[in-house]
Amino acid sequence: MQFYSTNSPDVKVSLKEAVLRGLASDKGLFMPEVIPHLDASFFGDIQNKSLPEIGFEVLKPFFCPDIPEETFKAIVEDALNFPIPTVPVSKNIYSLELFHGPTLAFKDVGARFMARILSYFVQDQEKEINILVATSGDTGSAVANGFFEVPGINVFVLYPKGLVSQVQEKQFTTLGKNITSIEVDGTFDDCQRMVKEAFLDQELNDQLVLTSANSINLARLLPQSVYYHHAYAQLKKAGIKEDVVFCVPSGNFGNLTAGLVAREMGLPVKKFIAATNINDIVPKYLVTGEYVPAPSKSTIANAMDVGDPSNFVRIMDLYDADHSLVSARVEGLSYTDDEIRVGIKRVDDSCRYVMDPHGATAFMALENKLKSGEMGVFLETAHPAKFPEVVETVIGRAVVVPERLQAFMKGVPQSSRLSANLKELKAFLLK
Repeated sequence: MQFYSTNSPDVKVSLKEAVLRGLASDKGLFMPEVIPHLDASFFGDIQNKSLPEIGFEVLKPFFCPDIPEETFKAIVEDALNFPIPTVPVSKNIYSLELFHGPTLAFKDVGARFMARILSYFVQDQEKEINILVATSGDTGSAVANGFFEVPGINVFVLYPKGLVSQVQEKQFTTLGKNITSIEVDGTFDDCQRMVKEAFLDQELNDQLVLTSANSINLARLLPQSVYYHHAYAQLKKAGIKEDVVFCVPSGNFGNLTAGLVAREMGLPVKKFIAATNINDIVPKYLVTGEYVPAPSKSTIANAMDVGDPSNFVRIMDLYDADHSLVSARVEGLSYTDDEIRVGIKRVDDSCRYVMDPHGATAFMALENKLKSGEMGVFLETAHPAKFPEVVETVIGRAVVVPERLQAFMKGVPQSSRLSANLKELKAFLLK
């Protein structure tokens, strides 16, 4: 399969080039030339398949034969080696728990998968690969840990000063070796802009091999479609026959885009709900048809503090920029910090289920939009122990901290500080 830029559909590149470049030279995002439709027999028997088996079948059309099937199967099995359970929370709402990986966040899926794909492609590279990644929290920790000590790959994590939780920061600033953390005096949007500008800088690209591990990279985004299929398989195995609705806490909109790709591949999903905090650019678009980016605002659900979601262009590309098609498949709701706190407390009291701020946003949106005859699944994208300042204050007790997280907290942070401009970043990278 080949891949095209959202800005130049007629110009196509190979899988390897799309993955290594991350961002197209015309500033567009890469998309597969076709979204394959999985055979009905796959969904007929999906409840009997394991997570790696589902992952292999879903992703094989995109990555094989560029990667031999047996090699690819091993990559999938190694990347998806932790559980992703779908657990009941209330009568008609399930939580898809995506926090059982190494860094306790959903981004472990895409980061681990991409690390292994790049490791395969880097075998014949003469130069080391330099990964630039902007993070508002969990992306940095997942990418840093996914690529930690991978030969031939250096990772530079850019994060906004004072705008990630202490737990998240420790997960990527304490590793060292091939992981370099850069604290930027600005917002997540500034970090993301600097990364994009670096990809388009000719001098940098002449001297360094640069790529991205944000969800703008297809090797990060596509594997996220797997857990939507896996959730459906678990519901089917439990005998649930209602229409399935997924609610996705959304910031850069890679997670929702992956869900829409799963739907276009044939996954029986009735609709999606995009839940955001007060950075409600896309929910407003879904109502008005007008997309108006805005400076990001800081909230307690910091992974959603995005004022111009990168993956929105992919959603537009999937549906030919047709507002009626997009709004028929996706609804949107946004919540304030106070409303998110109330949601965390209410679900803890009534269901004895502790959510992080992002999951709480999705639960409330799902609860609001779910109709009779529908079964809802919200994505619980991070372990609540990663947000103790918020969650413990709200529920009035300590959250049990998993051992993996305790180990990170004992580390000593190491980071460099830069202003929010390409000039400083460029000098730092070339040095």
